[in-house]
Amino acid sequence: MPEQFSLLLPVWAGDRGDFLVEAFRSSVDAQTRRPDHVVIVRDGPVAPALAATIADLAAASPVPVDVLVCERNIGLGPALDAGLAVCRFDVVARMDADDISLPHRFAVQLPVMESGIDLVGSGLLEFGADPDDLVGTRTPPTAAADIAVRARFADPFNHPTVVYRRTLVQAVGGYSDFALMEDYLLWAKMLVAGARVANVAEPLVKYRVGAGAYARRGGLDQLRAELAVQRRFRRLGFTTRGQFARNVVLRGGYRLVPEGIRRMAYQKVIATYRG
Repeated sequence: MPEQFSLLLPVWAGDRGDFLVEAFRSSVDAQTRRPDHVVIVRDGPVAPALAATIADLAAASPVPVDVLVCERNIGLGPALDAGLAVCRFDVVARMDADDISLPHRFAVQLPVMESGIDLVGSGLLEFGADPDDLVGTRTPPTAAADIAVRARFADPFNHPTVVYRRTLVQAVGGYSDFALMEDYLLWAKMLVAGARVANVAEPLVKYRVGAGAYARRGGLDQLRAELAVQRRFRRLGFTTRGQFARNVVLRGGYRLVPEGIRRMAYQKVIATYRG
């Protein structure tokens, strides 16, 4: 039977109104299978123009929208946990405020969920200056066994593409306040809990690659987050001692190498680039 689902979309002061409009309309108005409900989480104070854009989108939406206002900026993980509590349906689709869903995204992903899956992601297309400026693809592993193997070394899901069951997300503790790695930690907890998982190889979301994308993947803050999440994985029993050591060396080292080397490593291991 077709399942109803909510769309969860967080917004904060750093988001642009025009990008938010594209993200919302591509994920709601333009979908061949629309969400039945939308939750926009406003994570902290935003400029009046952005607040007005949020209000206008909610008012003009073809489906019901709840706007959850956090009085202060609490961070992505806690904001998503707060939004999950407001979602009306167990199936929840994620979307970021600066990406673009392809029109058939949910028509492809919801039947996968309805087949008995707890978490499904998809491939994505990376773009630069405008949505037609495609610079690469990210194709995730699709079979559950391959996802499990990949997860012990790298994030097996593209977070802006996922659809999941709220009950299981909340049962494992939600995203929690784990900045920079909240999604990867959540997937690990769900896999440990026995989640049924899948990915669709087809790109169903266009992902905006802004200036400084590779710089943001490195530095001491990223290294600290990397080491912290690897320690959590070990405590969960998600990784072996050998996998922990490998990840600290390879993934930790990735955070410290010069940006040019980081770009090359990312393109060879994660993204397949065109031209």
